[in-house]
Amino acid sequence: MNFFLSLSRGIDTITNAIGKITFWLTTVMVLVGAYNVITRYLSRWIGIQLSGNVYFELQTYAYDLIFLLGAAYVFSQNGHVRVDIIFSNLKEKTRAWIDVFGAMLFLVPFCWLGIFLSRKYVADSWRVFEQSPNPGGLPRYPMKTVIIMAFALLIIQAISETIKNIAFIRGHENSGSVHDPKRGLGGAH
Repeated sequence: MNFFLSLSRGIDTITNAIGKITFWLTTVMVLVGAYNVITRYLSRWIGIQLSGNVYFELQTYAYDLIFLLGAAYVFSQNGHVRVDIIFSNLKEKTRAWIDVFGAMLFLVPFCWLGIFLSRKYVADSWRVFEQSPNPGGLPRYPMKTVIIMAFALLIIQAISETIKNIAFIRGHENSGSVHDPKRGLGGAH
């Protein structure tokens, strides 16, 4: 089990690094958005175009990256929305079992389906080096690649969470499971 927990911690390290990147991308997105607003009004006032489509697309691309790459980080932090009417009243080990089965029966197959269905879409974009139709726009093919990356990161994080939950169910100390009451008290993670 220690080998698998080490693997899980390695996955979590990567996910946390990506989470930090998306945190800073949020700042970039806000700054680019503020620039877009300021230059739009300033352009009207002075009569010279100060902004361009590239800045609007940069803001959109930053949002896309935050949403797509941040999903695995949010999952690792147990930050996704749940309907907790019943789930929150269950015992910790029961919740861990539900998360194991939910990840393996629903999340992982959904992500595989997402990868399968998006690979032609992404490949077609790369084949023609798809560009934005807007004047001065950005290339689209790298951003479309992030769709597959996001699904892959979710699969990898699902494996990490499953390892931690199984370790918790088996009574392993420092499992790192979000259901382990000791997690916040110096436990692993």
